[in-house]
Amino acid sequence: MATQVTDEMIEAYQRDGVVLVKGLWADWVDVIRAGIERNMTEPGPYAAENLKPGEGGRFFDDYCNWTRIPEFAEVIRKSDVADVAAALMGSNRVQVFHDHVLVKEPGTSKPTPWHQDGPYYFVGGRQTVSFWSPMDAVKEASLRCVAGSHRWPKEVLPTRWLSEENFYPDPEKYMPVPDPDAEGMPVLEWAMEPGDAVAFNYGTLHGARGNSTQNRRRAFSLRLVGDDAVYVERPGRTSPPFPGHGMQAGQPLREDWFPYLR
Repeated sequence: MATQVTDEMIEAYQRDGVVLVKGLWADWVDVIRAGIERNMTEPGPYAAENLKPGEGGRFFDDYCNWTRIPEFAEVIRKSDVADVAAALMGSNRVQVFHDHVLVKEPGTSKPTPWHQDGPYYFVGGRQTVSFWSPMDAVKEASLRCVAGSHRWPKEVLPTRWLSEENFYPDPEKYMPVPDPDAEGMPVLEWAMEPGDAVAFNYGTLHGARGNSTQNRRRAFSLRLVGDDAVYVERPGRTSPPFPGHGMQAGQPLREDWFPYLR
């Protein structure tokens, strides 16, 4: 594969639940940018604006669009992301879960709340990876991840981004959303160039600062799973919901909806 994955990177990913992959989509930046613009012009059913009235800027996100946006499909199918994912996860096979676009326009002070992706998803398994890649150079608005949080014994309570309310019953079964900076947790973040990617486990706690710069912060994320991924039931509506999937607890994800890349 064109992107080099070293033993040190694999060790860091397994230990910390996060690692920087330099230049993962450096050759695909123009394609992804075009896909993001198409996505924002033609938003899907899950598109959201994540600011309350009076908050400055714009924080747009949308997901599950790769099957209708050809630029995203091309990157997913033709880049070497599946081989990189397989190496980091220690998996033979790699399956698409979903794509996600997150755009913070200049002057957007709202941070991305701290959260783990896993509790929102109906996926169980250790072999998971998300790639978060900015299409603009970032420093202050980069992704921030708490090292080792994918190995915490309890999942973090999922909340709505806008209202910050939880939406699963029995919140005592989950860990309250922490404040990693105040609690002195080991937060990893990197200055990044367009096409660099942060790879992180679905269980890794992460968030991002607001975009106080004069530049856009366009990010493309891709969520993949490995050999041990199965459908798990959650106590409420998952995000993404994928209505009518028809899967039963313990079954592999259906291949027609979540195709294998290798």
